[in-house]
Amino acid sequence: MPKTRRARLFGSLLAAASALLAHQATAAFNFNFPEPVTPIARETLAVHNEFMLIITILFVVVFAIMVYSMIYHRKRPGYEAATYTAPTSRLQWFWVILPFAILLFIDFVLMGIPAVNAIVEMEDIKTKADMVLKVTGMQWKWQYEYPESGLKFTSTLATPRSQIDNAEAKGEHYLLEVDNPVVLPVGKKVRVLLTSTDVIHTWWVPQFGVKRDAVPGFLRETWVKIEKPGIYRGQCAELCGKDHGFMPVVVHAVPEAEFIAWQDAQKAKMAAAASSADRTWSKDELMAAGKTVYEKQCAMCHQPEGQGLPPTFPALAGSKVVNTPLLSAEDKIAADSHVDRVMNGKAGTAMQAFRNTLSDADLAAVITFERNSFGNHRGDMIQPAQIKALRQQGGKP
Repeated sequence: MPKTRRARLFGSLLAAASALLAHQATAAFNFNFPEPVTPIARETLAVHNEFMLIITILFVVVFAIMVYSMIYHRKRPGYEAATYTAPTSRLQWFWVILPFAILLFIDFVLMGIPAVNAIVEMEDIKTKADMVLKVTGMQWKWQYEYPESGLKFTSTLATPRSQIDNAEAKGEHYLLEVDNPVVLPVGKKVRVLLTSTDVIHTWWVPQFGVKRDAVPGFLRETWVKIEKPGIYRGQCAELCGKDHGFMPVVVHAVPEAEFIAWQDAQKAKMAAAASSADRTWSKDELMAAGKTVYEKQCAMCHQPEGQGLPPTFPALAGSKVVNTPLLSAEDKIAADSHVDRVMNGKAGTAMQAFRNTLSDADLAAVITFERNSFGNHRGDMIQPAQIKALRQQGGKP
């Protein structure tokens, strides 16, 4: 290749490399853990960094010995290979045992002790906690309960369906935003109890250093002590079904005074929701509220237009269950009716019970909406007071 062409090619490559380096210098690349905000996360990061340093040193030393051996002990003209016919000497045993002893020391002392200390701290659930948070995983949302204050609510994905369907641009926190975030006080040790109603889910917030499975029929636990106010995002980290990718976790960490004010506001909201069950709702009110509940709670399985995904998620459009009479001849709600199915679910299927996750008004609204949407024209409705009475009887017709 002529010198001028080589010079031009070299100049072009140099310019491209310079542009790439300039771009990388301004890009927001992050090759490390997110900022730790709990003792567990800080300890995890410290152990990780220590292990990375140790294995890097081991890699450099071992690779250097390999390169040295390959260069100076390779087959080449004029070099006569050594023969090993003498009995094994003490020196040979020394060079066999020394690397083993070094690795044993590294594994059990330099790496083992810090790892055990980190695990002991992660499992330190015996030290008295300042409060308890119960987390229940279900397809595909989270339920949070504050046992000491009696608060309970569900947290579902808030990303608009239009973004998921690529009908509009993705938001800043696409698939990591919820309608009801968890709120926790800063500087308080929170004991977290986890369980599930259906399959295994995993509650994971990277900046907390917490990743714990929620297993049906078991009560597992961990703890967090958030040191810095802020909004922290995570998600379900266990492949739990069709909408596994739509189970985000959002935690608002706030000062204690703000947390108490939030609790008081939530109690007032719960009291208002309870009192709403005692009044008579119009059909338009039930339909409007039911549409909102359906989009949050039901559309993931039964689809936005009620067409479902048979056979696992049956269609609501033209459904036999939805289109049966709401009341029997004795003006009672029949077993295995639409109301019974929504409140109590159906064993052996993906249909979960909403009795403990939706209010009386929400249950009445979504049932009324389903009976008068998707081509279903029952024309009837059910009042929150009827759901409340049914709940007081134990939830069964």
